[in-house]
Amino acid sequence: MGVSEIVGIALLLACLAVGWLAVRRLRLIRSGGVDAALRRVRASAPTSTRGWNLGVGRYRGDEFVWYRVISLGGRANVVLSRLYLEITDRRRPGSTEEYVVPVDSTVLRLRDGQRTVEVAMTPDVLTGFLAWLEATPPGRYGGYRQAS
Repeated sequence: MGVSEIVGIALLLACLAVGWLAVRRLRLIRSGGVDAALRRVRASAPTSTRGWNLGVGRYRGDEFVWYRVISLGGRANVVLSRLYLEITDRRRPGSTEEYVVPVDSTVLRLRDGQRTVEVAMTPDVLTGFLAWLEATPPGRYGGYRQAS
């Protein structure tokens, strides 16, 4: 097997992986997904602008599940329960974040129990997300809460 054959096989595998990612994203969007960038906030670096990942979020009952775009796995990377979800901050993306998050996004800092994440969403996606948070069924703890 020569070098050109190895390079050809590597290119074929790369094309198959890119095709798989494209089909996966298309299926997520068509099944009610929305584009959103997410990053986990670490206690050691709460103001860092690193760690943003593009992905697709979906509403699954009382959960907002987020799938990273560049991932071959089929499971959600982050699952947030609206029963315990709290918005702790809302801001515009910083100048170093603008190239990583969707255009005209708003960044929400969310706390779900002990975990803190930031989600960047466009205005339309943000409106839907806030409506979903407010729509907790009667008699259940939760709903839209914003820390003061």
